[in-house]
Amino acid sequence: MRFWGITGTNGKTTTAWVLAEFLKAAYITTVEVNTLKRRFYTGYTTPPEKMLKEIYAEMEAAGAKDCVMEVSSHAIAQNRVGFGTTTVFSGGAFTNISEDHLDYHKTMDEYFRVKLDFARRIADGAGSHPPSAGRRDFPPYVVCMDGDGAQRMLGEVGKLPLNVLPVTIAAPSFDLSGLQLAGDYNKSNVLVAATLAEAAGVPHDDIQRIIPTLRPRWGRLEKVGNEKCAADVYVDFAHTPDGIEKVLRAARGFTPPGAKLWIVFGAGGDRDPMKRPLMGEAAAKGADRVVVTSDNPRSENPEAIMAAVMEGVRRVRATAEGVVAIADRREAIGRAMSEAGRGDVVLVCGKGHETTQEIAGVKYPFDDREVVKNFLKTPLRSVRCF
Repeated sequence: MRFWGITGTNGKTTTAWVLAEFLKAAYITTVEVNTLKRRFYTGYTTPPEKMLKEIYAEMEAAGAKDCVMEVSSHAIAQNRVGFGTTTVFSGGAFTNISEDHLDYHKTMDEYFRVKLDFARRIADGAGSHPPSAGRRDFPPYVVCMDGDGAQRMLGEVGKLPLNVLPVTIAAPSFDLSGLQLAGDYNKSNVLVAATLAEAAGVPHDDIQRIIPTLRPRWGRLEKVGNEKCAADVYVDFAHTPDGIEKVLRAARGFTPPGAKLWIVFGAGGDRDPMKRPLMGEAAAKGADRVVVTSDNPRSENPEAIMAAVMEGVRRVRATAEGVVAIADRREAIGRAMSEAGRGDVVLVCGKGHETTQEIAGVKYPFDDREVVKNFLKTPLRSVRCF
């Protein structure tokens, strides 16, 4: 069984899923594992090595020829996948890098180094040959040039024995006009997957035929209907400053002129506090109406997390107009859905596919999509405005 790894800050899940569609492969993602025999959730982006061995065995028994997997920075740093032993990658891809997980990696330079180490691990399988761009006998490694860190990553992986394949939507090698996944970032994700699939041996024309059939899923700009809400509501997994910026840019593209673009979001507790004000900045710059709420506060005080997010909002917004903070996530979603007008677009960001909310160490059932579906327009309580 061949293994294909996708790393980066944002876009890993979508890129891995799309690549699996092109390869007709089994996959391991943040959202689910598909062994071709069954689908299930592990709770990890990249499971630990012992679990991976069991998953691989089931995939092979089901007849899988390829396995596509997300490879997180934690998994690389901790060698969860068993590089070179349990998992020998045939190729991989880098989507982008932006601020995230600095509670673990401490600096962006270290975070970049870990991401680069994934390419080095793949190159180890090529032996001690000198680097040579375009060598088809080297493992293919796709670098997305549309994301942060692209030029730096391209320069570094170009020194390795890899068949480096830079891609950009500015000059796509596939026709993306029929793609039904919204946003330039999804075009980039699909292009990365398509390029790696072609390097893996899938005919160009076969890939091209599949591209228009791809549909949004797993809380990735997933439209969720409710006839009691005048606005169109979308649920998305965006939970970093870069992710929020990109999903708002995509949503702005289908928000009618004169309509308002709303965002409901929060930052996770016990995780990288430095990104919280940056998330607030991104939301305040990209949305007309901002509703700050809880994500998974975990052991932290939700009010303290929201206050950190609001520091960033205040850097952009001189007044409190169009901004509210509501700690109760269900109420926050209801606030946006109640006040949004016809033609408006509401983005509920952060949790995406997750079906629980962790508060003070306890996980409670909570699915953004179900909250949106079950919304009933009711009188609103007064809330704090910043």
